[in-house]
Amino acid sequence: MFESVLVANRGEIAVRVIRTAREIGLRTIAVYSELDRDALHTELADEAWNIGPAPAAESYLNMDRILTVAREARAEAIHPGYGFLAENARFARRVMDAGIAWVGPGPDAIRIMGDKISSRRAAIASGAPTVPGTVEPLESIDEIRQAAAEYGYPVAIKAAHGGGGKGLRVVWSDDEVPDAFDGARREAEAYFGSPQVYVEKYIDRPRHVEAQVLLDTHGNGLFLGERDCSVQRRHQKLIEETPSPAMTPDQRRRLGEAALSVARSCSYVNAGTVEFLLDGAGDFYFLEMNTRLQVEHTVTEMVTGIDLVREQLRVAAGEPLSVSTVEPRGHAIEFRINAEDPFRGFIPSPGRVSEYREPDGFGVRVDGWVRTATTVSQYYDNLMAKLVVWGRDRTEAIERGRRALDEFVVHGVATTIPAHQVVLDHPTFLAAEHYTNWLESEVELVPHDPVPSETLPEDEALVRRSMTVEVGGRRFQVAFWAPDAFAGGSQGARRQRPKLEKAAAEVASDGIIAAPMQGTIVKVTVKAGERIETGETLCVLEAMKMENEVKVPAGGEVVDLRVQPGDTVGPGDVLAIVK
Repeated sequence: MFESVLVANRGEIAVRVIRTAREIGLRTIAVYSELDRDALHTELADEAWNIGPAPAAESYLNMDRILTVAREARAEAIHPGYGFLAENARFARRVMDAGIAWVGPGPDAIRIMGDKISSRRAAIASGAPTVPGTVEPLESIDEIRQAAAEYGYPVAIKAAHGGGGKGLRVVWSDDEVPDAFDGARREAEAYFGSPQVYVEKYIDRPRHVEAQVLLDTHGNGLFLGERDCSVQRRHQKLIEETPSPAMTPDQRRRLGEAALSVARSCSYVNAGTVEFLLDGAGDFYFLEMNTRLQVEHTVTEMVTGIDLVREQLRVAAGEPLSVSTVEPRGHAIEFRINAEDPFRGFIPSPGRVSEYREPDGFGVRVDGWVRTATTVSQYYDNLMAKLVVWGRDRTEAIERGRRALDEFVVHGVATTIPAHQVVLDHPTFLAAEHYTNWLESEVELVPHDPVPSETLPEDEALVRRSMTVEVGGRRFQVAFWAPDAFAGGSQGARRQRPKLEKAAAEVASDGIIAAPMQGTIVKVTVKAGERIETGETLCVLEAMKMENEVKVPAGGEVVDLRVQPGDTVGPGDVLAIVK
């Protein structure tokens, strides 16, 4: 085993990796952007090195700077976590060429599986079932329409080099192809550096089931069970559980065999996840392979008792897997606690956390990086923490999840906690009959939190707080809105969700279209002087790695257009005036 490891990441995954590395006696080296100078992962590591300004391109994606730090800190290994450079074959090659151990699969495996088209070819060669689709990138709208005619609508236009719902558009008719093709290519270029896209037949109402595999350099390969990730929004996972309540033991066995065959088809080594779609008839189809540790690896750890990061480090050091058989016990569920507002279409909710308290108790685990006064930045992913619960069966895990979510306190930014609570009480989820777009298409999310009084000053920055009172000897918790001691300029306004809702209601009468959040304009769909209809998209605003369509509440003539692609806007900034 090597003696030191640099963690080329931030947030909860950096904390997660550092903790396991310290347990086995490794010297841990953290890297941080200027914005993350006081982040938790920098405190837990033995050393912390500044790698640049807040934008990821200038810090966490800066290969040269990270490799310079690795040399200066005498790091013997680099763990990339997930996201950023974790699935970058060129970075993996540069790390290995520098004589540093890469904690992940080799660059050839990353390249093959990182490209959706070559990964489909590998899966077909391995014998794994695949969704009907193209095996070559498509370059024009006509090619997309020809493929759709062959497979039949709906089809999915997908980024060839991406994942996580980025660069993905579902198309239901010929008329939708131009905008979907443009949007998928633009997002693919922005996130993965390549505009290449391909087409797959879109399976309506599928379940998303993935297989966790581990392979070492000694020929050993393990299937550690599947995870059901069917509760999603914007094609991104929100709740994951294992085992899948929709799979039989025979399906599980066949899924594991297919996953290991796909991995071996590209000589895969280390931890990886092979993702499948499960249709209503019980058939599964290869979707993609993620050549890294998954966000939801925690549920697999909870039921198997195997520390996947520890196994990753062992494999990277050339050692064999420490286990030869897997015996899962019980049921585990993970809830992603994101800084998003579920009552406003899950739009990102960056800002400063005014109060933060994690749940605890038997069968509860929280992987996070946030503390009171932490700022959730627009520059990075909005995942604040992962709440993971374990039970002897699915019913017990759900009951424990309800209790833990009730105890989880986050004030200052909107979070996904209310959405999780609704899901756990929904009869469709309880019956395990949900599917990938079920949450967005069938679940109604209605806010019930108290809101500030409309008589308060308009420029007052408010946060939700609570206090304890006694009435007749009985103790009560009372929620209220109060001025934010941490507020400053637009940051305070950004946290003021009810005020943003009030502003949104006013645009219909005065024609002012305001930005709902801080972000970057990536596309403008109209020109000044043109007419726009009610509900049409004015522009596309990117925030916290998500694209958000800004639609007009009332149609009319665009008499004043104040933004263009590349502009940075803040919450409440005027985008256009529609007369």
